[in-house]
Amino acid sequence: MEAMEAMVAEIARCLVAHPEQVEVERLQGDSRLVIALQVAEEDVGQVIGRGGRVATALRTVLRAAASERGQRVALDIVD
Repeated sequence: MEAMEAMVAEIARCLVAHPEQVEVERLQGDSRLVIALQVAEEDVGQVIGRGGRVATALRTVLRAAASERGQRVALDIVD
């Protein structure tokens, strides 16, 4: 698992009630890398947050990490 995937997984594990069920998968899109985050069904709300604020923050941190490497990346929260 690369650094960006590990970072997303670690942040998600800190947010959820069932950290053992956090899974991160790396997918190659057309022009960017897609990181798919899957958590337990009852933890999806914790990862998305009220009004999507947590998900937006996760995406912002991920984009910042990717821009240092000159990559384009997207976060997909799988439900």
